[in-house]
This record gives sequence, C-alpha cells and structure tokens, in this order.
Amino acid sequence: MATTLNIYPSVPTACGSRIELAGLDLWRMARIDNVFVYPSVIEVDRFQKALADTLCQWPFVVGRSRIDSNERYFIEMCDKPIPVTVNKNYNLVKWPFNSNVIVDFYENPLSTYLDEVQVSKLFVNTEDEPLVRLKLTEIVQSNEWVLGISWAHELGDAASCLSFLNTISCLYQHKEPLIPVPLFERCLWKENEADPSFLPLMKHFRDAKTFDEMWKKFMVDQEAYDQVNLCFSGAQLKQLHDLAPQNYQLTIHDVLIAYIILTLNTSCYYDDDRHRVLRTNTSINYRGVSDRIAPKSLIANAVLMMLSENVEDPYSLLSIAKTIRQSIVKSRDETFLQRWLATADDAMRKMMHNDYLADLGFVPNEIIVNSNFRYDWANLVDFGHTDQCRFHTGWSGAFYLRIFRLNPILNGDTWLPRDQDGAEVVFRIEKHLKEKFMNAIKRDMEDNFARIKN
Repeated sequence: MATTLNIYPSVPTACGSRIELAGLDLWRMARIDNVFVYPSVIEVDRFQKALADTLCQWPFVVGRSRIDSNERYFIEMCDKPIPVTVNKNYNLVKWPFNSNVIVDFYENPLSTYLDEVQVSKLFVNTEDEPLVRLKLTEIVQSNEWVLGISWAHELGDAASCLSFLNTISCLYQHKEPLIPVPLFERCLWKENEADPSFLPLMKHFRDAKTFDEMWKKFMVDQEAYDQVNLCFSGAQLKQLHDLAPQNYQLTIHDVLIAYIILTLNTSCYYDDDRHRVLRTNTSINYRGVSDRIAPKSLIANAVLMMLSENVEDPYSLLSIAKTIRQSIVKSRDETFLQRWLATADDAMRKMMHNDYLADLGFVPNEIIVNSNFRYDWANLVDFGHTDQCRFHTGWSGAFYLRIFRLNPILNGDTWLPRDQDGAEVVFRIEKHLKEKFMNAIKRDMEDNFARIKN
C-alpha cells in the first residue's frame, strides 16, 4: 500500500540556470543509498513542508542532469519535484535488523526501504530522472518509521547528502541547519593543468573498467569474502589512542585504522609478502583547505583518494599510524592538492567519455579507507528522536574499510545510553580467515589491548 507525493520547492527557485559539474563529480552509475529508523511517527504533512522549504535553499537538488555537445556536464535547475513514496508495511512485527550500521548487502539488501534513483538514466538528455528519491515506510505493528534516501553521486559526496538531510530534519524541528547557505558552484579544472606524474597514485582511475566488468568483480568479492562488523566503544578507542606517543599528533582515527591493519598483518598475514598490508588508500574530505577550491559549505564531490607510502614496519602500531597521518598531512598542502585534483578531474572525464567506471576493488598489499567517523548520521538526521534514531547503509567490499559512529541500541523496550564516541568498522575478509581475525580482536578487547606494542 504505497502512494507517491511529488514535492516542489515552497517558492520558485533559480529555475533555468545551470551549474557545470567538475570531472570530479562524474561518478557514473553511482549513488548513495541510506536508511534511517525512528521509534515513532514521522508526521507526513510536516515532513512535506520541511522538504519543500529545504528545496528552496537547495535548487540544485530539484534539477536534472544534462550534457552538451562538447561533453560538458551540468545540473539544470528546473524546479522539478522530488518524489516521496509513502508506504505502510503490515507484515513486519518490527524493524528486522540489529544496530549494526552496515547491513550485509549480499544477504539482506535494504532496497525494500528505498526508492532507488535510476542512475542509468542520468546524463541522457531525453530522460527526466530525479536526482534524489525519498521513501517513508510505516511499520504498522511497531509504529516504527523508516526514511530511505537514494542520492545521485553527481550531486555530491556523503557530506553533501548528510547536509541535505540535516536541513530537512532541522526545519522539521524549527531549528537552524548545520549549513544554512549551501554553495553549489564548483572549481573547474583545465585539461592542461593535469600532471601525468600523479597517475601512479590513482590506480582506481588508471585501472578503470566497464560496468559489466565491475559488476562481475563486485559479485565475486561478495561471494568470496565475508563481512566483518567490528564495534569499538569510546573507552576502547581511547585505550588504543593512549598506546601511541602523543608527540606524533595522531588522531583516534589514525590509530584505529592502524590497529586493524596491525591485526591483519600479525594474525592473518605474518611473513606473507603477497597479502601483508603495506599501504592505505584513504578517502579524504578536502573542504576548507582552500576556499577557492572547496569552501566548507560546498555541495559537491570534495573527496580525494590519497595513497600512502609503504609503511616502514608493518608490525608496529606506531609505524602504521604515522604513515597514515603523513599521507593525510600531505593531502592538506594546497599546491599538492591542486595538482592532484586537476589530474583526477582529467582522468574522470576520460573515464566518462569511454564509459568506464573507477575500480575501487581490492589491490594486493593495500587497504582502502572510506570513513564517515566524523559524521554522526543518526544524530544529525534524528527528526527530534534524540539518541533513538538508527542509521543504516549497505555494501561492504574486500579490504575496503568503512567506519561509522555507533548506532543507539534498543534493548527490549529500553534504549541504552548511547556511546557517542564509539565506532563501527566494516569490511570483507577471506572466509577462511574471518574467525582467526575476529578471535584476535576479541582477545585484544578482553586484555584491554595489553599485548599491542608500538
């Protein structure tokens, strides 16, 4: 039993104007699909009003993808509606998943709670596909409500999607959003600014593949590797951080990633030159490094993939964490950033021209880090359900670390106090090594990480 509401901006916006996209925005066939679960009602009329008011500030979102004869890509702001599907589910007794942020895509897809953007229709001028689709599901027996968002990646990265949702949530509560004035104009790069010497750092672009090749590779990974969900309390993260000397200015996040790599290297790949993790390839938000390139309120894909140097000692927590931190510091240099982005921008335009996709799959001796630890999704999109909103997303990849804040936990009918500082780490590992790895983590937690040496 579902109905679809078409929500327009509450007043007309910048209808007819265009925002040209950078090559860095051209994540073809990609979208962000997220789900939020609330313990009681989301008022549909109030939600519609908050969304309509949000769209007045976000005319970019009510646009359509366009491409001109010179292969320049745009979002044309045309005040087209955002579809909101409202559904009643009478079959479920309650929300069927636990508090883990990432639901295993291979076993339990979240698609039931999503109205998915048809990404294959984007940048086809004859199509009229929305860039965002929303779905509200009422689980009637438990009175829980579920909000699903499907967001075309051309609009922006996870930070952009979160800012949009935060604005709806805040206006629903008559509060001020985190970004009251979003900025949509991108920094555009010229082909002659690209630096070919940077291409070895960009294996995911250099090894781009067709959609069919990437889908086949994705499904092989889903079948050959098992998902690992690791939950660390805030106290445990502090214990880990305290193991690293403070004079190196390492963050909790640096040390957490280093600990995962250290555990893989010592418990699974000791003296294994083929599999030992030596490098990280980290997604880094570069907003705020330079206002000319990406101001803090920019709505775009403001993320680079930063490949680290080889770690000096793959069995040392400190050595691994220092290598991670050095790569992040390097990415904050404005001159380096300009050259990297211009090169990546050119590479992505060429991928788009050739109908290729970036290959973000497993590379021997490397691990990808794509972290949302800085973003408290559940808190920032809670629609007033403080510490009672759960955030979920799908997809995990082989040696592709995804890191999130912990969800609140419902124990029977009681909400436990939320651990605001904890983290969930998710990736896929070889099936035959999963138990060995998990046992090593469990032992360390029970021993308060006493066996970890710098």
